Amino acid sequence: MAVSLHPSAEGVYKKYLAKYPFLQDLSEELLASYAAVDGAYRVGKKLLICGNGGSFADAEHIVGELGKKFCADRPLSAEQKAKLSAEGPVGEYLSEKLQGSLRAINLGAHQSLMTAVANDTDVRIAYAQQLSVFGDEGDVLLAISTSGNSENIMLAVTAARAFGIKTLALTGRTGGRLREVCD
Repeated sequence: MAVSLHPSAEGVYKKYLAKYPFLQDLSEELLASYAAVDGAYRVGKKLLICGNGGSFADAEHIVGELGKKFCADRPLSAEQKAKLSAEGPVGEYLSEKLQGSLRAINLGAHQSLMTAVANDTDVRIAYAQQLSVFGDEGDVLLAISTSGNSENIMLAVTAARAFGIKTLALTGRTGGRLREVCD
C-alpha cells in the first residue's frame, strides 16, 4: 500500500518500527489505519474511540495526546493566531500558549449519557448511542478490545458502519470478531 506519511508522522513511524520490530508484520494495517484517520482529519472529520477497562484508559490517553503536541509540534494556524490576537492581551497570550490539536472523542468519557443509557435502555448500547450523538458520516471509530469480542464494542461498530463512520480495530493477537467486521 502506497501511503504518503506526513514528515512528522513518518519520523514517529520509523522510530516505533525500529524500537518494536514486530510491528513490521503489521505495517500494511498500520499504514491503512493512518490513511483512514489522516483522510478524515483532512476533510474536517474526527476520531471517535471506545474501549472497556484498560482499553478505555488507552482511549483516554490517545485523546489526550491528540488534543495537544505529542511527538511533533502542532502549532495553531496563522488564522487562529490572528483571531486570538485580535482579542487583545488575553488573546495574544492564548495565541502564544495554545497548541494545535486533532479532534478526538473518547466515547466513554460522558458519564451522564453513559449512565442514562444504562439505566433507561441497555448498557451494551451506550457506545452505539454516543455514536448517534457525536458521530458524523466520514468520521473514524477506533474500537479497542483486547479480546476483539466485547459485545458493546461490536454493537458500536455496527452502529458506526450504519452511520457511515469508518471502523478500525485495535485488538489482541487473534483480533476476535472485530477483526472480521472492521474496515
